[in-house]
Amino acid sequence: MGVEYFGVGDLEVSHDDNLLAYSLDIKGSEYYTIFVRDIAKNKLVTKEISNTSGSITFSLDDKYIFYSKLDDNHRARKIYRHKIGNFNDKDELIFEEKSEAFTASIGTSSDEKYYFISTSDHNTSEQYYFAANEEVPKPKIIKKREKGILYSVNSWDGKFYNHTNKDAEDFKVDFSESLEKQNWKPFISAKNEVLVGGCVFLKDWIIRSETSNALDKLFVRNISTNKEEELIFSNEKVYVPNISLKQKDRNTNEIYIGYSSPKTPSRVYSYNLLNKSKQLVKEQEIPSGHNPENYIVERIEYESHDGRLVPLTITRHKKTKIDGSANLLLYGYGSYGNSMSPSFSSTKLSLIDRDVIWATAHIRGGMEKGMKWWKEGKLTNKKNTFEDYIYAAKYLIKEKYSAKGKIIGMGGSAGGLLMGAVVNQAPELFLGIIMAVPFVDSLTTNLDHSLPLTVGEFDEFGNAKDNKKHFDYIFSYAPYNNIKKMDYPHMLITTSLSDNRVLFDEPTKFTARLRDYKTDNNLLLLKTEMNAGHGGKSGRDGAIEEIALDYAFALKISKKI
Repeated sequence: MGVEYFGVGDLEVSHDDNLLAYSLDIKGSEYYTIFVRDIAKNKLVTKEISNTSGSITFSLDDKYIFYSKLDDNHRARKIYRHKIGNFNDKDELIFEEKSEAFTASIGTSSDEKYYFISTSDHNTSEQYYFAANEEVPKPKIIKKREKGILYSVNSWDGKFYNHTNKDAEDFKVDFSESLEKQNWKPFISAKNEVLVGGCVFLKDWIIRSETSNALDKLFVRNISTNKEEELIFSNEKVYVPNISLKQKDRNTNEIYIGYSSPKTPSRVYSYNLLNKSKQLVKEQEIPSGHNPENYIVERIEYESHDGRLVPLTITRHKKTKIDGSANLLLYGYGSYGNSMSPSFSSTKLSLIDRDVIWATAHIRGGMEKGMKWWKEGKLTNKKNTFEDYIYAAKYLIKEKYSAKGKIIGMGGSAGGLLMGAVVNQAPELFLGIIMAVPFVDSLTTNLDHSLPLTVGEFDEFGNAKDNKKHFDYIFSYAPYNNIKKMDYPHMLITTSLSDNRVLFDEPTKFTARLRDYKTDNNLLLLKTEMNAGHGGKSGRDGAIEEIALDYAFALKISKKI
């Protein structure tokens, strides 16, 4: 297309395999345009639909697509039905979310008998449904929203399954025979500090997930015997498992299973659930060569400031000495309940092979230990996130994985907020800090309710405009507001001009203030991408260029290049 940025939002093939619907973003702004193309004729069959969230759902008869429209504040609150071939001004509005804090989406049930409209913020959800064969969709509510309660309903084989944290902090799964007369019964019970995931349905099997201590597990249940067992992927202690379906038809015993670990590239197997046989079908190729036995992966727990045990994943070359001489990159995020999976990354090896240890701290604010782990790292508990990270650095120094002034901190977006907070609090621990699209002017952003994410994130960070307690708390840690006259470590800060999540002025303001306040001669670099969004440059080469910049900075300040 001859554009600097090119991002694909969704790719959906119609049920009859004749149409391809796709969405594109050519600015990095995350405003997607939808196209529908006749595959055989290679011809567009509908006028482009602009300013959407990018997600696309076909009707079962392939006459329509459903999509969500973004408002001027980049919030998806309206669901439309578009008849393929019609002009867009005839699209039907089938659902509108009234709350500015909630966003809406639509999808089909596993048995393709229903459409479910889900609307939610980070902390609360509500769901509607209508039958797939309804000529005029009339969504009906399943359960009215209740603050702090998340739920998601699916249907399979005449039953409805509800994945919810109602009376179950770390989630459970209930089932009911009907949505008109709901009588929910236990299917998967809740467990303490074990995050119970949702279910994948096959004719004779149900597959589900659990997360505990920053490790994922998958379980398979035989429907006829009701016997359940864990799927074992590897004898490694730390790895990330996954499954995917082989075909649309769910009347099968065959699935794909796969895994990766910090030292093992992704492997995909064809797996028979009935006889448990498996066959390797694909393994991630590392063109430069790779021997997993050259690397050591450790999973440990360290004690944070309040006695909570925090998981830490460490990957190092077997030749790297644990005597305090090594540099170490400490990665962290800790927001929105997002867990940091210990998956394989070939690019990390360029640092690890140069005697840099890679450590990921699974700090509070994620859900590595369930919902409580998230709650202990948000709102007026947010400082636990920063303390967990600082105590990770102190632990790594104490145990001689690295030394004071030899650690490089790294985080992006909300992980950039983490970097900004800890560098203000404990700069002496770090040799350098890498901050990608960092959320560093967090108080100013929280006060502006017109910005895309602000209102929807009140349950994550608070509402400083209307709550003095929240104002004071955010002010006490907001990176921009807490810059001091002192020595700072080397810093690399990156931002993108078209970023709608963290506006480019945040890192720019932060950098400018740092230049005025810092009392050292260390590097302070700001890189602005002029044709990118929150996710950085598009394409494989663009992503590699950004990683190369980060790692070159790390190696330079470590005096390894």
